[in-house]
Amino acid sequence: MEGKNKSSELVAFIVMVIMEGCTIGLTILAKTAITNGMSPFVFIVYTNALSTIILFPSSFLLKQQQDRKEKPLFSLSLFMRFLFLGFTGITMTQTLLFLGLSYSSPILVCAMSHLIPTFNFLLNIIHRKIELNLRSYGIQVQMIGIMVSLMGAIVAEFFKGPLIRHSSHNLRHTKQLFVFSSTPEFWVFGGILLAAASFSVSIGNFIQKETIKQYPEQMKVVSYYTLLGTILSAIVSSILERDANAWKLKSNMELILIVLTATFGGAIRPNIQVWFSRTKGPLYVPQFKPFGIAFATTFGVCFFPNSLHYGSVIGASVIGMGYYTILYGEFKGDIEDEENSDSLDKKIPLLQENMEV
Repeated sequence: MEGKNKSSELVAFIVMVIMEGCTIGLTILAKTAITNGMSPFVFIVYTNALSTIILFPSSFLLKQQQDRKEKPLFSLSLFMRFLFLGFTGITMTQTLLFLGLSYSSPILVCAMSHLIPTFNFLLNIIHRKIELNLRSYGIQVQMIGIMVSLMGAIVAEFFKGPLIRHSSHNLRHTKQLFVFSSTPEFWVFGGILLAAASFSVSIGNFIQKETIKQYPEQMKVVSYYTLLGTILSAIVSSILERDANAWKLKSNMELILIVLTATFGGAIRPNIQVWFSRTKGPLYVPQFKPFGIAFATTFGVCFFPNSLHYGSVIGASVIGMGYYTILYGEFKGDIEDEENSDSLDKKIPLLQENMEV
């Protein structure tokens, strides 16, 4: 039995690491396509449209028997939540993300995406979902993690530093096939867009948690707001991208990229993340996100030597440390909450006994 548990843990670990590697690989492909002339707005619309087609049937087929027994009510307020989720989680986030990617590189995308726990914490404080108790060890650790993450973001944003290594004759041909970084690189502007995308993700996560309480079917929630986000993206993209030729796919690579991104991001990754979150807890999936920094650095050093600078690697690594620190603080905070609730449960029976006497 113990051997089965170890093997299942190993399989889960490998699956999550592979997912992060696939995410970075698709990011590099998206960077290449955008640099070669593909409109990021067109890419967003086509990818989300295909994701919706893939996601809807799978989300409605899952747990169909449970749906027959108990169906949550669909109301106007719930529809407005889905609409706002589509705007923040799809339209706003992906527009800022792919525009930021066009001005930067995949490693900066990884770095700025690690600011999401920082924004989550700040939003929870603002909306009083958690109490800012500075005596709490969990809160103290999270505050330290936020400061470390912000320091890393500043380093990644404003300090590029020298190249890690210059290109060799053996690696020059790879630059023509795949693109890792922009030339010239507008790091500050790209970083601001990517940080704004992370903030938009945090807003979407905050709304999604409240929405799932009303409509406790996570994959259906994702399906609904993906559909609405696709419609909103099509409206926004038609305004921003008025060139009719831009909507025509120019190569097989663009078509393959759209299919891969839609299949992986629209069906495979959400289902795996939901499964692991349910079986292993809400903090299991986020702890693998910093592996993206390792993959981006490895790909950059091995295949794109003229695109990777010390500043971006150092900054991303510092943000990764801050990211893990915040997750550790959340873990300790959950333990403290459980201990407080247990102590409260023990006191209540004593009070009831005293009242009966």
